[in-house]
Amino acid sequence: MTALEIPENLCTADSFIGKRVVDREGIKYGEVKHIHINSKTLAVSGVTIHQGFHKEYYLSAEYVDHFTDETLLLSRSPVRTNVQVIDIDGHKLGKIKRLVKNPQTNEINSIEVSDGLLRTKIVLKSDIWGVGDKVTLNLTKEQFKNLH
Repeated sequence: MTALEIPENLCTADSFIGKRVVDREGIKYGEVKHIHINSKTLAVSGVTIHQGFHKEYYLSAEYVDHFTDETLLLSRSPVRTNVQVIDIDGHKLGKIKRLVKNPQTNEINSIEVSDGLLRTKIVLKSDIWGVGDKVTLNLTKEQFKNLH
């Protein structure tokens, strides 16, 4: 029997499980729990990220830059629930309570921001200016207050 020869750039999906997930700014998002593969094309369609106690979320393949020996590097930072939201001037507005996604594409349409009390505001994706350890809106605090 001859040794199994695998091309250099191929690896098993199992080898990615447990790798740290990091964006370009060095922000850690958790660890890879699952690799999702399209059953028709066999291409990677996304990953499930485990972030602490019962916190998991899905990232589509568009977020994946590449894997290293220890890390999954993201091409851009994901918007996630329970993350601080600030206005364009850096004032705290609340935390993301819920992501509203397009059911066909899984892309975010809007976010629901909670002020910590019982009030929430819906913010359109187009009003998100930047994503990192916080989500920055391209709105002022006053413009945010006037949202429905």
